[in-house]
Amino acid sequence: MIKKIKLLNKDEIYAILGVQDRNLKALEKEFKITVTISYDDDNGDAELSLNGLHSRVDKAYAKIQKNLDILRVPPAPNASAEEKVPFAGGVVFRPAHASPVKPRTQNQNEYIKLIWDRDLIICTGPAGTGKTFLAAACALRALQLGMTGKIVVTRPIVEAGEKLGFLPGDINEKVDPYLRPVYDAFQAMLGAERFNALRDAAVIEIVPLAYMRGRTLENAFIILDEAQNASPEQIKMFLTRMGLNSKIIVTGDITQIDLPSSKQSGLISVKKILGKVPQIGFFEFENADIVRHPLVKEIIQAYDKWEKKCK
Repeated sequence: MIKKIKLLNKDEIYAILGVQDRNLKALEKEFKITVTISYDDDNGDAELSLNGLHSRVDKAYAKIQKNLDILRVPPAPNASAEEKVPFAGGVVFRPAHASPVKPRTQNQNEYIKLIWDRDLIICTGPAGTGKTFLAAACALRALQLGMTGKIVVTRPIVEAGEKLGFLPGDINEKVDPYLRPVYDAFQAMLGAERFNALRDAAVIEIVPLAYMRGRTLENAFIILDEAQNASPEQIKMFLTRMGLNSKIIVTGDITQIDLPSSKQSGLISVKKILGKVPQIGFFEFENADIVRHPLVKEIIQAYDKWEKKCK
């Protein structure tokens, strides 16, 4: 029996085949079938042909289809024609398993509008104001609507006041603790299974800032998180990764800089350097925009008063 299945783009091809076709070879071994692939270079898609016993081909086909269903971000459920455009009806992103992501303050509302309006946004503000979470939600909506081909989120790897020492494991295990907050944001909106599928297919890429050097990112939605811990040179390097049909959002909190006192934060200097470029959007959240536990706002305000007294 032969059964065929279409892979619509290079990301799906990469996800199903794996590095050096390892996923495909594992599938053949698991179900004792033969799989051949034919590529369409003009359209950038491909077709798999599964050949073997009827029951085994059916099981292999079902497994591939399940992986593709997880990989493909579905349209918003019950979306009206109006909601097929960004930020319609006040909804930024509508997860399949959770409440819709919406702005909860007027400033969050203005921030989201600015994200859709500009290709480069520099956003600062205290913790808990939704700087990164809303940027990630906008990125997922852009992916859902076909406005972008991939999402890239990056962070500088800087320890927050502690010397953690040598971390065991491979490079992914070493940097995982620094990137975990970003994983949490995407998992909250996508669920762990869909997030892992999109990450494995490199549709969502979460990497340390140092890995951005030398790249050009086209047709991408790119977020630099914790930018207060990036140097001016790193910020310059990051911003110049921007390719055609890409959008960049830089977020950070200048009151929580973990760099050594001898090093300057690039997030502080970037407005002085780029403030007069009209195409760049600058946005600043206030303490009133904090949407975490009510105590977070009280804690930040208390520290602000204390720091002013100490100056």
